[in-house]
Order: sequence, then structure tokens, then C-alpha cells
Amino acid sequence: MKLQQLRYIWEVAHHDLNVSATAQSLFTSQPGISKQIRLLEDELGLEVFARSGKHLTRITPGGETIIREAGEILRRVEGIKKIAQEFSNQRKGELSIATTHTQARYALPPVIRNFIEEYPDVSLHMHQGTPMQISEMAASGAVDFAIATEAMELFNDLIMMPCYKWNRCIIVPRDHPLVQLPELTLEALAEFPLVTYVFGFTGRSKLDEAFQSRGLTPRVVFTAADADVIKTYVRLGLGVGIIASMAYDRQADHDLVALDASKLFQPSVTRIGFRKGTFLRGYMYEFIRQFAPHLTKERVDEAVAHQGHRSEIEALFRDVELPTY
Repeated sequence: MKLQQLRYIWEVAHHDLNVSATAQSLFTSQPGISKQIRLLEDELGLEVFARSGKHLTRITPGGETIIREAGEILRRVEGIKKIAQEFSNQRKGELSIATTHTQARYALPPVIRNFIEEYPDVSLHMHQGTPMQISEMAASGAVDFAIATEAMELFNDLIMMPCYKWNRCIIVPRDHPLVQLPELTLEALAEFPLVTYVFGFTGRSKLDEAFQSRGLTPRVVFTAADADVIKTYVRLGLGVGIIASMAYDRQADHDLVALDASKLFQPSVTRIGFRKGTFLRGYMYEFIRQFAPHLTKERVDEAVAHQGHRSEIEALFRDVELPTY
């Protein structure tokens, strides 16, 4: 059994059983991958993949378990490499982050800039996706960190720590009737078509909960994952926009009015998460601290010691006053 063979079955499984696409991503040949997979199956006496002619059709039940174990082994190997790199050159390496558009566009830029200035020899890779995709990438070990507001609690393999609180604002053209109201209410909002985030994105669940608690059914006519897209369609007159407050830029969005909605909705908490068993290099601790200053190395290590038990980790930060965006 070779490490290369384990990597091949793992990659094929995560390329929708497309051996050709796997070969391209690994810069090798399709026949070479197929041969190594066959050799591994012969050695194990078990088919990892079911076939129809030359095509892989599904992962066998035994193959599911083998691929899961192969993933663990590959992650351990990467951990060993990180340990060696940490002792050979503490300021050189790679860091991969998965996050949403809102975080990447509005919360992370100053952190990224400062981090790159301090660690110019660390290659930083950012991946964007839905909160579910982001959490899956971190849980599988495809990225080092996930930064998101939604979905991470669904993954037991992640150690999650709170970074900051944020709330929403209502964005409308300057001549909109809502601007004239002495007090903004959910009832007033419910009278207008709404443009906001796709469900499962950027604290959308808190928005829905607020309307439901008042027995209101909001008329959501357009959803998007990107706050900038939402603002575009508000400008087109499609409806009233509800976005994260941090996504309103006074200069760039001077044609729109932002109405504070913090009294209407419960604040959301953005968290940073990484897979249990991840070896954190020195610059990884530093990235976390720069993004969330209260997450010192000591606090992160304490959270790791609790093995991701959410109630215990939440208790660690119960008395911490999270910054608000």
C-alpha cells in the first residue's frame, strides 16, 4: 500500500469519480491513476469503486470507510509536514482560508494586509463559498480555517471560536418612505418587497426568526449571496435591502441611506473554525489573533483542549466582550 494510492482514491472520490479531472488536478495521467487504484484494490481484496465498463459509477460501502481512513492518513501526513516546516522555517509556509463574500470583502482586508506585511513568505489562499461549502472545506482539511456566521455548528469535526458580533442595516434610496418614519419597525419593513441574503448566508436565520416571532411573513423578492449584488438591485428599485452593517460604505454607497436595524434583529456572531487535530503553526495563531484579538494563543489552545465540545468552548468566552461591527 502506497501513500500515492491513498491520495488517488481520495482525490477521485472528491472529483465526482471523474478520473480524467483528477489526473488534471494532480498533473498526472489518467491510466496511471486507474492502474494504481486497481493495484490497491487487488492488495486489499476489495473494490473501492464499483464500475460499469471502464467508468467508475459509485463508491462501494467498504470503499466509503477506506476513503475516510485515507483522508485521515493524508491529513496526518500534512500535519507532519507542517511540524517540520515550523521547526525549519517558522515564517515560511501556506495558509488557506474559506469564507463568504461579506467577510472577504469587508471584514478581512485590513487583517490580510497586515498579515502579509508581517509574513511576506507565507502564501495566503482565500476560497469563497456558501457557509455550508466553507464548513465542509474546513472539516475535510481542504482549508486551514473557515470564517463564517452560519452552518459551522453542523460539523462536529470543527473547533469553532467566536470572533465578533454584527448586525444589519436597511438600505434604501434617499427618497424612500422608510427614511421618513420616526421609528423603523418590522411591521413597516414587512409592507415592502425585500432584497436580502440567500437563506443560510450571513446571518439570514436571525432575520427570518425576527419576522416569525412577530407573526409576520416578509415578502422576499430577490436573494443573493453578495451584499454588493443586493445593493445593485436596491438601486434598480427591486425592493428594500437588508445587509450586514459592515457592508455599507458611506462613500461608495452615497446614493443609498442606511437605516440602523440593530433593534429589530438579534446580533449574529461570526466564528473562525478549524478541524480537530490541526497542527497550528505560529503564523496561524497570529492570523487568528489579528482577526480576533481576544483569541490569544493561550485561549485557542484551551479551546483545542476541550476537543471541540461547543458548550465548553462557549463557556470559555462567556465573559469575553466581543467586538461589534
